[in-house]
Amino acid sequence: MQGGLNSSLMWLLVFVALTYFLMIRPQSKQKKKRQDMLNNLEKKDKIITIGGIHGTIVSLKDEDNLMVVEIAPNVRITMQRSAVGSILTDENADVRSKDTDKDKSKEIETVEDNEKNN
Repeated sequence: MQGGLNSSLMWLLVFVALTYFLMIRPQSKQKKKRQDMLNNLEKKDKIITIGGIHGTIVSLKDEDNLMVVEIAPNVRITMQRSAVGSILTDENADVRSKDTDKDKSKEIETVEDNEKNN
C-alpha cells in the first residue's frame, strides 16, 4: 500500500511542476515585460494601442497614469498607459518595409507572368 501512495504523490508533484513551468512562469515573465514597457514610455514614442490606433506620445502624466497621444496632425486623445499594446521602433519599421518590398515584387512577377500568358 505504501508504494502506491508514493507513486501517486510523485505523479502529483510532477504535474504541479509541469503546470508551473509551462503556464505560470511564462505568464509572469510576460506580465513583467509588459509592465517594464509601460513604465519606460517616453515622449515622442510611436505606439500602437490595444485597439489598433497608431500615434505618437505628446505628454505623460505619471500621477494619473494618463498620456496624451497625437493620432493625426492636431488630433490628440488622452488615454491610460495600460492601453498601449506595443511601441514601434525603427527595427519594426524596417521589418515592415522589407515585407512590403517582398509583396510588391511578388505582385510584379504575377503581373508579368499574366502578360506573358496573354
